[in-house]
Amino acid sequence: MAPKLPGMLTQNELARQIRSGEIETVLLAFTDHYGRLMGKRLDADFFLEEGAKQGTHACDYLLTVDMEMEPVAGYRFSNWEKGYGDFHLVPDFTTARTASWLNKTAMVLCDLQGVKSHRPVTQGPRSILRRQIEKAAGLGYTPMASSELEYYIFQNGYRDAAGKSYKDLTPAGWYLEDYHILQGTREEGFNAAARRHLKLSGIPVETSKGEWGLGQHELNVRYAEVLTMADRHVIFKQCLKEVADQMGISVTFMAKYAADQAGSSCHIHMSLWKKGQSAFAGKQRLGPVSCSETFRWFLGGWIAHVPDVMVFYAPTVNSYKRYQAGSWAPTRMAWSYDNRTAGFRVVGEGDSLRIECRIPGADCNPYLAFAAALASGLGGIEKKIEPPPIFEGDVYAAQHLPRVPHTLREATDLFEKSAFAKSAFGDEVAEHYLHFYRTEQEAYDKAVTDWERKRYFERI
Repeated sequence: MAPKLPGMLTQNELARQIRSGEIETVLLAFTDHYGRLMGKRLDADFFLEEGAKQGTHACDYLLTVDMEMEPVAGYRFSNWEKGYGDFHLVPDFTTARTASWLNKTAMVLCDLQGVKSHRPVTQGPRSILRRQIEKAAGLGYTPMASSELEYYIFQNGYRDAAGKSYKDLTPAGWYLEDYHILQGTREEGFNAAARRHLKLSGIPVETSKGEWGLGQHELNVRYAEVLTMADRHVIFKQCLKEVADQMGISVTFMAKYAADQAGSSCHIHMSLWKKGQSAFAGKQRLGPVSCSETFRWFLGGWIAHVPDVMVFYAPTVNSYKRYQAGSWAPTRMAWSYDNRTAGFRVVGEGDSLRIECRIPGADCNPYLAFAAALASGLGGIEKKIEPPPIFEGDVYAAQHLPRVPHTLREATDLFEKSAFAKSAFGDEVAEHYLHFYRTEQEAYDKAVTDWERKRYFERI
């Protein structure tokens, strides 16, 4: 049995710390479509009396709002006609932890249930991932995953950045710092605090390093079972934003912050395990890889179904600005061994053999991205989908290879037409998220941008 991580709390330990006064506030939270944490802060004594037993309620419009928290018409799940009622936040006490960066605060992530039905809200991001984990378990597999998040650090605080309309911000670094120790030291005041708070909040940290952009950084946490990893991912982002806010600086997880800077990715590593051993390890040869049939078919399905579920990897209009040749972001669907130009980079051997998908950006909702990856791979196993031949060389130069969808509109059209997406996630979920992505595209289509004013104001 693995040792308990620092900061993780059993339900009894949480109760004891509340009674001793060590914990005064308990956060009950879940993510919306965008991956933002939503929920309530409960007085710790009230949590012991009520919240621990009954959870809490929240307005179900939270799965229908846009980025500005405006309720969007057209959802079957919740709308004005239905009166925007509540759903039930059910605490998952396996996620209970100290939120080290907050004063005397604990956090518990929740699953969503119907108030009357007591059944999972199928449109909830965590519910969608749980369904794919159940499918994997039915086949005897335990999915393991990690996500590598990149972000930009700015010396401006969030309020200051908003006041400047997010223009002319001062990045934490002033030259490309990939792996640089010197520039990394200048940013260590923030990154060291982030590593410390993550570690003290039940999220084991592996490394951090400077990335390719000005003030860009990457911080990696330990891999885990896929639901645990998705939980770590959302808490990671919340922690970094709130620590930055406390320090009067800011970080962004936009997929493409600036046209002349590298994008920020969320590389997903995934493998399947069975009875404590890697189900990917084996003696079959696939190019230079020694693997199992399970690995081969999982890889084949993951690649084949990228167009069907691209919206779960790249959920915003901005996501697609990242896919540029020579930018470290993939533009073509191919797999290679330890080749960073490929959308799928196979790494490791034996029990460490895993698939790294480099397509998702740092703006993805991890529950949806992991669910898409898992559904695709399991579909490959079910249908025995063979991967394409291994590609060797510069994938950016391989114009004959199929490209990743280049716009949110294109990806949404593919999602709408996909029989696979409807089969994997269910008609309710497919319809719900189709409307979400259509709404996101429509909001962009109506916007007048700085680019347009600069280009056309005088000279058109």
